[in-house]
Amino acid sequence: MNVYSSTSPNANRLHDRLLKAVESATSAPSSHNTQPWKFEILQDRIELHADRSRRLPIVDPMDRALTISCGATLDHLCLAMHCDGLSTMVRVLPESENPDLLARVIVSGPHIPSDEERMMYDAIPKRRTNRAPFKEEPIDPQVKTDWLHDAAEHRCWLDMTEDKEEQHAIADLIDYGDRKQASNKAFRHELAQWVHSNNSPRTDGMPGYSHGFGDLASRFGRIMIRTFDWGDGQAAKDRQLAEGSPMLAVMGTNEDTPQAWIACGQALSRMLLRGTAHGLDASFMNQPIEVDALRFQLADLMDDDGFPQILLRWGKGKPVRPTPRRPVKEILI
Repeated sequence: MNVYSSTSPNANRLHDRLLKAVESATSAPSSHNTQPWKFEILQDRIELHADRSRRLPIVDPMDRALTISCGATLDHLCLAMHCDGLSTMVRVLPESENPDLLARVIVSGPHIPSDEERMMYDAIPKRRTNRAPFKEEPIDPQVKTDWLHDAAEHRCWLDMTEDKEEQHAIADLIDYGDRKQASNKAFRHELAQWVHSNNSPRTDGMPGYSHGFGDLASRFGRIMIRTFDWGDGQAAKDRQLAEGSPMLAVMGTNEDTPQAWIACGQALSRMLLRGTAHGLDASFMNQPIEVDALRFQLADLMDDDGFPQILLRWGKGKPVRPTPRRPVKEILI
């Protein structure tokens, strides 16, 4: 009898272990904290599905960022399974006729987690998107070397810069991207749908505190975002954050396909968790990637021929609160 079959006395225990892994996977980052994923637990496997009801058609019309987010949750999932002693076999996009089925993760036997896997798994609940200013402290060279390996392992490239002139040039693109997006009424309305007050019971989206707003100011955030063109102010703020960070990093791929986006998400997960484990913070500055006219200008700045997918700033900031997560029962099929 298969120890993982539905008639096995171990089946219920395995289901509980897989459920625990799914819970860890939901801590992955996503655009506007949309959490655009669904999971299905089937005996000895977990299937990861894109939840396109949570897509962002204005800022992410190709579902590129959505798919990258799902790649990150896939890596979180596998890491959690490995640290619970389960070896995995991953099949990405296993059914061509079902593009929403992004991955099938099969339990293939026992697994002894490495110290590095445990380090990254322990970082999952500690990771935050930190939009506060960062201290001017250099990034450990060994961490940067390890990040390069993480990217290469998933067939991605990673360019990092601590050069102030290069950071200024990238900040110019971020500045323009902020102004371009905020001038678009449809963009503002879409963003406002995912912003809520600090006291909201919502388990997705971005509470005001994630952008530094107090309880009172957070009550008016959605109205302000939807109604006014706030591009100049946001551009000035983001320019200061980008130019004042110890390091900016661009992660990209050689292809611009769903499979490449999933791989980028997996590499992003490793980069974020490794950074968190070493006491570092990160936040996304993807405006130059979200605005098509700027995306390849960013590639030119970084002297790369591929497709930029993620722009991060790295450093050490003050502690910030976590954003909410949906309960597991809401993301199960």
